[in-house]
Amino acid sequence: DPGCRGWVGRVGAAAWAAGAAVTVYPLGVRHQTSVQIAARWRAEAAPRLREGADCRIVLSFGTNDATIEDGAQRVAPELSVATLERVLDELRGLGLPAFVVGPPPSGDAAQDERLVGLSQRFGARCRERAVPFAGVIEALLQTPSWVREAAAGDGSHPAAGGYDALAKLVLHAGWCDWVGS
Repeated sequence: DPGCRGWVGRVGAAAWAAGAAVTVYPLGVRHQTSVQIAARWRAEAAPRLREGADCRIVLSFGTNDATIEDGAQRVAPELSVATLERVLDELRGLGLPAFVVGPPPSGDAAQDERLVGLSQRFGARCRERAVPFAGVIEALLQTPSWVREAAAGDGSHPAAGGYDALAKLVLHAGWCDWVGS
């Protein structure tokens, strides 16, 4: 993304445009799995969670879980789902509203097939917990800008047009209502 905004900067800007003065802190680390993110989220979020402030957490993981490494999936789907459930339960226990963005495409057809299933399972768990969920993979696999731009790069990270498409999916999943609630 030549503008270095990714989807996070785009949805943050949309929140501002809708009247919600938000501060976004993208804490993504390439190649990390849900298990690794679950192990670090509290330590990284804690300094940003000001007492008395309306703090919220957006989660997005799963793509690296579905990667095949040394002949096996890095994280079994059951563990990915259990990890999501655990983090959502931790957030609820802390009184922190959550919004989940499902995994985007990886650029590998077999992995993307696994990710479609994982995204569906994530969405079901979020619905059970009344947590907003943006399932993005199926739409992005049909979005020419995402597919073209990701293929021109590393296979999974697009340029501006692809991130515009992902951000629109997040926005349509209720982002502005969620940050404004």
